[in-house]
Amino acid sequence: MKFLIMVQGTQALYDAQVGNAADGNNWTQEEVTAMFTHMEALNDDLAERGEMVDGQGLVEPKQARLVSSKDSVPVVSDGPYGESKEVVAGYWVVDVENIDRAIEIAARAYECPVPSWFTDPPPLVVHQIAEFEEATD
Repeated sequence: MKFLIMVQGTQALYDAQVGNAADGNNWTQEEVTAMFTHMEALNDDLAERGEMVDGQGLVEPKQARLVSSKDSVPVVSDGPYGESKEVVAGYWVVDVENIDRAIEIAARAYECPVPSWFTDPPPLVVHQIAEFEEATD
């Protein structure tokens, strides 16, 4: 069974990781290193177990674009990415035996080290990927 595990975040969290937090709560280099070390260890473990299909961190929300349509013409905007709205910050696609294993992986990712001032980390979302049988002729 394949699952998408999504890491939630905000533009403010991206800003804090690069030292540009509006409230002055910035991650130290040691905290950023600890976060990446934790995630690399998780990725390595998933790869060794043969469960990793894909996993990526995403660039900050202000670089994302929304695409919609008006009168069949594409409309591109920088979207409703306010400072407080959660967005997908990264993801894993894993191929595991069941949802319990996917939740176990998400729980391990959620244990990622964060600064002491960061008291309410955004949740991770575990969502099964639909698998359809191919039609035969």
